[in-house]
Amino acid sequence: MHADPAQLLRQRGIQVTAQRIAVLRAVSARPHVTADAVADAVRAEIGAISLQSVYDALGMLVAEGLVRRIQPSGSAALYEDRVGDNHHHLICRSCGRVVDVDCAVGAAPCLEAVDDQGYEIDEAEVAYWGRCPGCQGKSRKRKPSTKQKQKHHHKQRSRQHG
Repeated sequence: MHADPAQLLRQRGIQVTAQRIAVLRAVSARPHVTADAVADAVRAEIGAISLQSVYDALGMLVAEGLVRRIQPSGSAALYEDRVGDNHHHLICRSCGRVVDVDCAVGAAPCLEAVDDQGYEIDEAEVAYWGRCPGCQGKSRKRKPSTKQKQKHHHKQRSRQHG
């Protein structure tokens, strides 16, 4: 978030409260954050707040366009403060890490469906699924390649016959 949270709320005509400011700060500090993690961050900043109050604040901030809610398949809802553009997400199937990725070409090419069937399209959600570099590296370290297996097997056979 580039602007002062209190100023953002005032610009939208939203009552400025310590809870709303803390929720905005929490989402800004860690994009793609769950409501539970927001609640933990808010509690660390201002003290007690119910999870329901956090959900209420997040819902209002989403409705006002200050926060974006995404929900990848099989995941809890995630919140981010990158709004106003048509970016997408890369999601790791192994660790669940989510990162932003800009639209592939042009201003918002995903908004031009092959057949819009009469809809006036104003947003597209694209999620790219795969494995992040960290998880790819971990699986390479854990699983020996076919070549490594053959080499290991050859060494064992040499020891047995040698």
